[in-house]
Amino acid sequence: MLSGLVIVDKPQGWTSHDVVGRMRRIAGTRKVGHAGTLDPMATGVLVVGINKATRLLTYIVGTSKTYTATVRLGESTVTDDAEGEVTAARSAAAVTDDAIRAGVAALTGEIEQVPSSVSAIKVNGERAYARVRSGEAVKLSARPVTIHRFEVHEIRRVREGEALDVNVTVECSSGTYIRALARDLGEALGVGGHLTALRRTQVGPYTLDQAHTLEQLAETLDVLEISDAARALMPNRELSEAETTEISFGRRIAAGAAAGTPGAATADSPAAAFAPDGTLVALLADAGSYAKPVLVFAPDNEKHGSDKHGSKNHSNEKQAGQ
Repeated sequence: MLSGLVIVDKPQGWTSHDVVGRMRRIAGTRKVGHAGTLDPMATGVLVVGINKATRLLTYIVGTSKTYTATVRLGESTVTDDAEGEVTAARSAAAVTDDAIRAGVAALTGEIEQVPSSVSAIKVNGERAYARVRSGEAVKLSARPVTIHRFEVHEIRRVREGEALDVNVTVECSSGTYIRALARDLGEALGVGGHLTALRRTQVGPYTLDQAHTLEQLAETLDVLEISDAARALMPNRELSEAETTEISFGRRIAAGAAAGTPGAATADSPAAAFAPDGTLVALLADAGSYAKPVLVFAPDNEKHGSDKHGSKNHSNEKQAGQ
């Protein structure tokens, strides 16, 4: 059975759900999911899981992300991006490069961020964006996020100097809204701001260099085999034959070397355990002097070579983060 991750370069105008639907047809299976939504306006890395690899997606969602983006200063929109109506236009002619860089610095590190009102966050059981579209004024609560890197690359004057376009790179924790960063930067500078372009270049260890367009995937379904995907994503533990047998039956084994330290495997941050032949056997969590399986993968049925879709096994491909 074909199981693994597909790193999709999502096209502009497609929802993440649209991509999943297309991948179901390409892979010939209903068991397909994605690890972290991209807005229709955005392009770039969307990690898609096929069959048993969908069980890894929950551990990918919480990883850090990296984006390149363009922020328009001098205009605010209802959606905080270019897809919404302009709600205010204020001259950014007096905004200096130094002021922009200072504003970016203030939004770097651990911050409290109010998500965009048209986000998919649920308010009393209903998506915030649905409430906004029905005419309701929605104000979401601030939440902690971490901006690891917020770097300005280029500042350009547009609209006869009344607005500024700022090209940036953002590396951030899961749950960060780049639209909200654009909005908050503009508000801090007193001119408003919104996002005009967004491209995700990395999700956890998976990068744009590994991504393929849907057209390319329809020709050749390039799948990162599940063992290689897990090896790049999590701390690794190599099992003996005896340990492999025990874990395969769901039984516990001796704890890993990191047990009792902050780096110990947990149910939320497990270690990927591999049989001597390199096959992914299970995800493990340390509990005292023992390690117990969080998820067990049936042995010897995850590896694959070419199939009828033209899939390729990339077990030797170097992964980011290794």
